[in-house]
Amino acid sequence: MYREILTRLGEDPKRDGLVRTPERVEKSMAFLTKGYQEDPAKILRGALFDVDYDEMVIVKDIEMFSLCEHHMLPFIGKVHVAYIPNGKVIGLSKIPRLVEVFARRLQVQERLTRQIADTIQEAINPQGVGVVIEARHLCMMMRGIEKQHSSTVTSAMVGCFQKKETRSEFLSLVRGANNGNAGL
Repeated sequence: MYREILTRLGEDPKRDGLVRTPERVEKSMAFLTKGYQEDPAKILRGALFDVDYDEMVIVKDIEMFSLCEHHMLPFIGKVHVAYIPNGKVIGLSKIPRLVEVFARRLQVQERLTRQIADTIQEAINPQGVGVVIEARHLCMMMRGIEKQHSSTVTSAMVGCFQKKETRSEFLSLVRGANNGNAGL
């Protein structure tokens, strides 16, 4: 398939630099879409803990790389996830793993945002979940409109995060000083 694409582009797939390109692209695509082989709920179930804590938990500035399902070009950004526990918490490293599972599928940013929030909500039934994604889309930067400095921000707010006060607290903490440095 990738050999045919090279031919259709007017290239010679037998040319020295392209001989192994179809194989490399196939491996690359398998890696970039490995989220289809992973179960997001299972990842979270492996690290749920009973804890008496009912304040906001935030994991912010999670690096995210995905492929736009419309052009199969990358979009790159940061994900901020918060939830307020209701008797159970998630092991902190599982939240970036959850982001990775959904990001490693052909995506649109809006669906990715919602999938993260809904999966956390279903896994631990917290008081609420908030997810914000800020990303730059190469499909807008390299082709089409060709705007280099635009970014897209999406959010999903579930439960108590739909209340103005909780939403505001989350957004202010995400935008907060030391952006991701936790005072270090």
